[in-house]
Amino acid sequence: MQQAQYQLIIVGGGPAGLTAGLYAARGRLKVLLVEKGATGGQVLVTDWVDNYPGFIDGLSGFDLVDKMTAHADRFGLEKKYATIASLDLAGEIKSVTLEDGEVLTASTIILCTGARPRKLDIPGEYEFTGRGVSYCATCDGPFYRNQEIAVVGGGNTAIQDALHLTKFASKVTVIHRRGELRATKILQEKAFCNQKIDFIWNTKVLEVRGDKTGVDSLLLRHHRGDESVIKVTGLFVLIGIAPNNELLRANPLQTDEGGFVVTDEEMATSVPGVFAAGDIRSKRSRQIINAAGEGAVAELSAEHYLGNKAPDTPLNCSEKD
Repeated sequence: MQQAQYQLIIVGGGPAGLTAGLYAARGRLKVLLVEKGATGGQVLVTDWVDNYPGFIDGLSGFDLVDKMTAHADRFGLEKKYATIASLDLAGEIKSVTLEDGEVLTASTIILCTGARPRKLDIPGEYEFTGRGVSYCATCDGPFYRNQEIAVVGGGNTAIQDALHLTKFASKVTVIHRRGELRATKILQEKAFCNQKIDFIWNTKVLEVRGDKTGVDSLLLRHHRGDESVIKVTGLFVLIGIAPNNELLRANPLQTDEGGFVVTDEEMATSVPGVFAAGDIRSKRSRQIINAAGEGAVAELSAEHYLGNKAPDTPLNCSEKD
């Protein structure tokens, strides 16, 4: 039988992948983490993290990732920065083919490929991401106390998050490209009855404007063609998220209707020896804290799958009793 190069390969270096890597390296597994860019994933574009336990005063997304990476490095986590061309998850030995043709093999795989927010792709959106443009109301809502902000979207997530944002903001303007919401009726009723929420219908955001201090206004265009400007200090783009599942489509993994990977509570997928953690999973909440927790659970499940075997390294018996 073919011998795998690694006991475990982790695909993706966000909070889930780094935590899984930390646990695996600390547990002395022969493990490799493969990441196409810098470790951290979406956290790298998060300006400030104020809800991660243990950091009382908060810290930047970059600093949190830096600490996570350093923690995994302390235990000697092997990392490879490369683009993956394809995955073959069938059979007892899984293979990861890199863009340069190198093939890596492992007995288990943890998928931590994450997800990405759907964007408006308009001027100013990228420039002000983390400085007034956000894709997570739970993460960033508390930064907008007593401020006027806007939400783009009309589905359940947009309306739920608009309601959540009224706990902090003085006014929330929901901007929707249609003349009616797609959210469930009960959410619509709650939003229409909330005195802090206003609606602008049949309208698109054309541009996010601001200065070095952050967002200060939005340029809008109504379907009739007329344009207007509204003053806001924050824009929450809540038009859905897309899984980073391009590498997974050729494999027989069970996914939900949105393309997110279905797992059990131990992070096991429908393919034996393959686990998933973080934003690629089918779930409701996507936060740094639960991604990290899922990474730990996925690694422990992979260890259990492997039979808790230690890596084939010589024992160091040089110390005296």
